[in-house]
Amino acid sequence: MNSLSLDDDPRDRPPLDRPSRVRERSSGSTLPLLVLLIAAVIAALFFGYRQHGKNVAADARLADLSAKVDRATATAQAAMAKADTADRNAHAAAEGRQLAETQAAGARQEADEARKESDAARQEAMTAKETAARAEAEKEAIRKRAESERNRLEAALGEIAETRKTALGLVMNLGGDHLKFEFNKAELSAKDRELLSRIAGIMLTAQDYTISVNGHTDDVGSAEYNQALSERRAQAVRDYLAQAGIPAEILSVTGHGKSLPLVRGTTDAARAKNRRVELAIANTRIRYGP
Repeated sequence: MNSLSLDDDPRDRPPLDRPSRVRERSSGSTLPLLVLLIAAVIAALFFGYRQHGKNVAADARLADLSAKVDRATATAQAAMAKADTADRNAHAAAEGRQLAETQAAGARQEADEARKESDAARQEAMTAKETAARAEAEKEAIRKRAESERNRLEAALGEIAETRKTALGLVMNLGGDHLKFEFNKAELSAKDRELLSRIAGIMLTAQDYTISVNGHTDDVGSAEYNQALSERRAQAVRDYLAQAGIPAEILSVTGHGKSLPLVRGTTDAARAKNRRVELAIANTRIRYGP
């Protein structure tokens, strides 16, 4: 390279050829462009790197925010589900409470009604007990009056003929010493009618009585003969008592023939006792045994 001195004048230098000048000018203008291009590339790379970093950070931030949003959404959904469940439970509890209150009110009403029915039943039972006690007392009073009346009748009829007390009432035996029936006859004599009139007079003072007239015979003759004879004689006594004023509806007739002798034997005395008519007198207000 040639050094230039102060004394050198460019005009004194020899002129260069044109290509040389072009190459010199080209190299001198290319270098700054290259530097600028490199600087631009470096700047672009720098800014691109920074933008890439920003994008990566933004993506990470976005991913984190998205995850947070997902978590928040899940939490909100879970909270809403819990809230719905709690609301349903509260609603069910309210309905259950209302149902329980309704059932409790119904149970209280049923209890009140049952208590009222119990009180009414207890009152009715007490009333029935009192009524039964009064009825029992009345029945006992009636029984005592009937027993007293029976004792009175037994004493009054006993003065006329043999009268005995049995489980079915009084039985008055009108044997051969009282009713004198002729052989194979059922007609009453005047003495028999007088006797029956006295009996009717006593019975007319009594109340609540039935009289069964039972005919009996001795053992002489066949069973058929004595059966018919006992029925005719019992009927004759029954008819006279009805004529004397005894209500016909309380009188009944039964013939027994020779089937129920009062005493055993074939003597005249035994047969006289067996030829009889018995009056069975029962008080309808006294319950007798079988």
